[in-house]
Amino acid sequence: MLSDFTVFVLNIIGTVSFAISGALVSIKARLDLFGVVFLGIITAFGGGIMRDILLGFEIPNIFYQSYLVIIALVTSVAVFIILYINRNNLVKLDKKISYFNNFFDAIGLGAFTVMGTEIAFTSGVYENVLLSVTLGFLTAVGGGIIRDVLANTAPFVLKKHVYALVSILGAFIYYYMRIAGLSVTLASSVVIGLVFALRLFATRYEWTLPKIKYDKQI
Repeated sequence: MLSDFTVFVLNIIGTVSFAISGALVSIKARLDLFGVVFLGIITAFGGGIMRDILLGFEIPNIFYQSYLVIIALVTSVAVFIILYINRNNLVKLDKKISYFNNFFDAIGLGAFTVMGTEIAFTSGVYENVLLSVTLGFLTAVGGGIIRDVLANTAPFVLKKHVYALVSILGAFIYYYMRIAGLSVTLASSVVIGLVFALRLFATRYEWTLPKIKYDKQI
């Protein structure tokens, strides 16, 4: 299982990364400071809360880790302040903002895919591969789905850059590396790196699944 220090580090990495991503999406949706902070926190912890509910926890783990909530709050406020100071140049900075959003989102996606899948092992449900992968996937993308719904946009995970498949693939690889007896450090490093790289490549080269373009004709 992951060491306490590794869990701590992954939690920090995932929390900061997803809080930044959530705050940036909220700002582009023209939400106020409260909205930015709220969606920053939701993006960071929404998936974990959904995972814990699926596992039958009466109280999700995040409510016992207030320091992570504080980190997400401070991170979201910091993002808001930085962009507020540069509010007159946001159009020029749009590409950079999108890049930073994708970069930090990719980090969070990898870290939380590993964290969620590992919880299947620590919770004793790892014999169920579907549940194990679902826990990893849900932890990684659940917060983003809630964020997008609250921001009144179609969830990113359902429409662009094979986002969901990257997390599912990462969860499967991590699961079978752990089942094969490989070290947790090796498995987590490989999967975080792989998910991060695939997420950025998918954005850079616009990898998408086939779609049906339905244009209503009157």
